[in-house]
Amino acid sequence: MAHNFDPLTNDLVLRTARGEDVERAPVWIMRQAGRYLPEYHEAKGNRDFFEVCRNPEIASTLTLQPVERFAGLLDASIIFSDILVIPQALGMVVEMVEKKGPHFPDPLKSPDDGQYAKVLDKSVDVAAELGYVYEAVTLTRKKLKGRVPLIGFCGAPWTLFCYMVEGGGTKLFIESKKWIFRYPEAAKAMLQKISEVCVEHLALQVKAGAQMIQVFDSWAGELSPASFKKFSEPYLAYISTNLPKRLRELGLEPVPMIVFPKGANYALDSVCDLGYDVVGLDWQIDPAEAVKIRGDRRIVLQGNADPGVLYGTHESITETVEEMVKGFGGGKKGWIANLGHGITPLVKPDDLKFYLEEIKRLTSS
Repeated sequence: MAHNFDPLTNDLVLRTARGEDVERAPVWIMRQAGRYLPEYHEAKGNRDFFEVCRNPEIASTLTLQPVERFAGLLDASIIFSDILVIPQALGMVVEMVEKKGPHFPDPLKSPDDGQYAKVLDKSVDVAAELGYVYEAVTLTRKKLKGRVPLIGFCGAPWTLFCYMVEGGGTKLFIESKKWIFRYPEAAKAMLQKISEVCVEHLALQVKAGAQMIQVFDSWAGELSPASFKKFSEPYLAYISTNLPKRLRELGLEPVPMIVFPKGANYALDSVCDLGYDVVGLDWQIDPAEAVKIRGDRRIVLQGNADPGVLYGTHESITETVEEMVKGFGGGKKGWIANLGHGITPLVKPDDLKFYLEEIKRLTSS
């Protein structure tokens, strides 16, 4: 079904992602729809987090909040959803525990635990399981009225696998490491299964109206360089190779693809060859160094201010932006401004507004 969306009035981020020369650096912020906004809490009310994700009306309202609050300062929106909808689609129970985060009451314990085979063999009807996400995407595109593009996303296979075996967030990654060093082939089979669902989930978001996609590998930095090559890279490459194919099967044009392997700056050179248009950077790499590693490849870089700078003075924010603008080459090509990770909950919205204004001011000149 073809949707009738308003034409885009700001396609700056799409042109930048395609490697074109642009008038200034586009900017959007990971977790820009979120807890730091007072209006987020009003719209969410006392509903459970996943209940909000499953309600297209509320999810679309939350997606639009930063676009409306920072009118003219953000160059993209990102759908309000969660990376853990994929383990849910695979049949696992995921709860969001207040002040603790995501919790899997029954994580994958070993290849023989019964649940592993069940998840691996499950025939996933992604459109049926995650239909609420695609409804939210379409509704959001309509409400945006062409103001800015809409980004769809998924978690990377390695990051999702970590959650599925750890049972939630962790600092030690004991279970994840047990799996890759005790049951490497079983881990790879599950990573492949997750990858296939990721491709379909991203494709259906594009079909519903997403104009760009991002793959979040939040736990990439927990792997050694050798392990990253075995347990993350092949599955990131599977997505970048197969998503355009799947879109063509659906009669759709490919869209720009962003990969964000947080903490894996050691792998930046090879990540630039994985087939994505844009590579997201965390704050632990110098922009000029990243540009040097990229070389003359047609890869756009995204990032990468320390999210913590938003707790600092306006002078600190200006200095950080100046360093980024200089390091990334001025902002007229090859750079999408962002933070080096998601915005954190106690940031004052006016301090983010100042950051966005400085990006615009310092890359427009």
